[in-house]
Amino acid sequence: MSKLSQVRQQILDAKKLDAIVILSDFNRRYLSGFTGTSGALIISQQQNILITDFRYIKQATEQATDFEIINRTHDLITEVKQVLLDKGFSIIGFEGHLVSYDTYKSLQDNTITFSSIANEIETIREIKSSAEIDLIKEAAHIVDDTYNYILTVAKAGMTEKEIKALLESKMLHLGADGPSFDTIVASGYRGALPHGVASDKIIEQGDMITLDFGAYYHGYCSDITRTFGIGKPKAQLKEIYNIVLESQQLAINQIKAGMTTQQADALARDYIDKHGYGDAFGHSLGHGIGLDIHEGPLLSKNTNNTLKVNNCVTIEPGIYVEGLGGVRIEDDILITENGCEVFTKCTKDLIIL
Repeated sequence: MSKLSQVRQQILDAKKLDAIVILSDFNRRYLSGFTGTSGALIISQQQNILITDFRYIKQATEQATDFEIINRTHDLITEVKQVLLDKGFSIIGFEGHLVSYDTYKSLQDNTITFSSIANEIETIREIKSSAEIDLIKEAAHIVDDTYNYILTVAKAGMTEKEIKALLESKMLHLGADGPSFDTIVASGYRGALPHGVASDKIIEQGDMITLDFGAYYHGYCSDITRTFGIGKPKAQLKEIYNIVLESQQLAINQIKAGMTTQQADALARDYIDKHGYGDAFGHSLGHGIGLDIHEGPLLSKNTNNTLKVNNCVTIEPGIYVEGLGGVRIEDDILITENGCEVFTKCTKDLIIL
């Protein structure tokens, strides 16, 4: 079933709406193919409308081939409201979890009733098409090659920001559109910061370095974490590394469609807890990736959704000890009927440079 057919069946029909308005960037791109930075979609049972401005008319016409393109003559929200009134739509769905209160108030009219569709579009996005999977695979290939490169240039005396610069430059040379989020380089004691973005800290002998980075490729994300050492690390960090790696491999070996997100999280969490570091694993096991770096489903002890075939998710257990450092290992995987396919393939052996 096409994306637009799913929208009509799962949202318009199910909620008895005349139309939906899409204002968010990722959902607009997902449903229309339009990559411009300004625009709105109006989708009804019979019509697909994309409203944008003169800067994007040619681009929109080429990309959003299933949509009627309207070149707005007012500000975007005023134009959307006018189209809704002209079409006689009265019960409208909108992204209530993403639209600001001021925008919501600007859309209102006494002849129109608005109803939030919450994250219904994002839920549809969780199941990846074959074309989306191919793009995520390529983004994963870029980060694999980038990590292999970093292992040839990283050394004591460099700063974390220098590592970040080399890493992001390499991704661009390999075909990435850019990094998919702010690159994390956390060395030594800073490894205890799960999201320790690159700093001016100088890398020293004996440091473990956690790299968490991703590539955008044609709009789709990869997200990988690897931890390696510069010089001989402390024995406790080597122990932690092995526990994290074993927990991650256990989760990858056992995860499959039909399992709940809570059950998936427990695969690694229970192993880490059994080895005495449960309190040091404070985040979820993973999350969906796609157009956005953090999508559903969320693999967490606090969620209870069901994993489905063609969910693309991360598996990223970690252990963080203040004053010592930390280890995280992350791969991108595709959920299949009987298991998963791992997209990120660079080594997870403990590399000591």
